[in-house]
Amino acid sequence: MRLYVAGPLFSEAERTWLDLLAARLRAEGFDCFVPHENFSELADVTVEQVYRVDAEGLRSANALVAWLDGAMVDDGTACEIGMFAELVRSGGENYRGIVAISTDLRLERRRQQNVVGGGMNLFVSGAIESCGRIVHSIADVVAALREL
Repeated sequence: MRLYVAGPLFSEAERTWLDLLAARLRAEGFDCFVPHENFSELADVTVEQVYRVDAEGLRSANALVAWLDGAMVDDGTACEIGMFAELVRSGGENYRGIVAISTDLRLERRRQQNVVGGGMNLFVSGAIESCGRIVHSIADVVAALREL
């Protein structure tokens, strides 16, 4: 199964975490499209390049794995979630669904307090839940992908 691995890419720490996630998924037998792996230098990319490469990556994937951590879901990740949810809704059997991962203690606390949507933007949560689910560990990501 081909996965699009979405998440913020703006710091070395964010890219490193996504690299670790992709390495684990690849070790489990998944083929991963990781956006920053497709650009030799992120500082020099253009708007057109990013949109073209990432949109092609989304369309070529069977499932989306979205990393949600942070004070709020990264805006690019939210856009990718929305685009992929629509592909699942209208794109046929090739598109299986979304598995989102949240390891952020802030979201965990909000979930425990029964905050609607776990404190995330309700439209983003709705897009995920329309065709997938939110999990809280990499092991749970792998298990959810196997169910797809």
